[in-house]
Parts: sequence; structure tokens; C-alpha cells
Amino acid sequence: MAEDLELDLVMISESANPPVCRVVDYKKFLYEQKKKQKELKSKQAKVVVKEIRFGPQTDEHDFEFKKKHAQKFLEEGSKLKAYVFFKGRSIIFKDQGQILLLKLAQELEEWGKVEQMPKLEGKRMIMMVTPKNK
Repeated sequence: MAEDLELDLVMISESANPPVCRVVDYKKFLYEQKKKQKELKSKQAKVVVKEIRFGPQTDEHDFEFKKKHAQKFLEEGSKLKAYVFFKGRSIIFKDQGQILLLKLAQELEEWGKVEQMPKLEGKRMIMMVTPKNK
């Protein structure tokens, strides 16, 4: 039948018993499949991660300023990566960095939840916050 119509015989499902085949134009079939894949891919949610950097002795005004930015990032649906960067010998203030990140988490509780608690990785103490679903 496929040869009479000058089309191709395409196996749709191999695992079915008997195998499912269709008489179609193969190039058009491939094009339709690519189009469906592209449409599915465009509907997927893309995760955006925004970063905010603090120092171990960040002042109150700077903290408030950065907190407002963090709040805006969470409201627009982005993940937030807040970290305290320790330069040189400031690594001795690990506890201050952790207090700072926990304070940030507490103040952003309304807009997001903590995905990863503050953890020291090298010279950085990192905390991840995900936005709350509306």
C-alpha cells in the first residue's frame, strides 16, 4: 500500500502485539515530531538562580538593601543563593556569617522557604532559598 501511494511505512510502536505501523510521508512525520518536542520544551519552567553576596560584618543598612533585592527575586519566582564570602583571616567569624544568613532566612520567611541551611564550602557559607508557590 505504501509503495502504491509513494509514501513510507513507519513503525509507531514496536512493543505492541502486533507492531503498530502507519503509512505516512517520513520527512513530514519527523518534522511533526520535532515540532511537538520543541513545544513541550518551551512549556517547561526554567529555574533561574539569583545570587546575593554578604561579608561577615555586613552593616544593617546594607543588609536591609540586599534583603529588598532578595525579596524581589523571590517574588518574581527565582531561586536565591545567599552567601557570605570570607576574605583572608575573616574566616574566624564563621558564626557571624551563619547568624547573618539565618537572620535573612527568617526575614524572607513570608516569600520563600530555606532549601539548604547555611553550609561552609571553602571560603563561602552558602544558603539556598526557594520561592513559595502562590
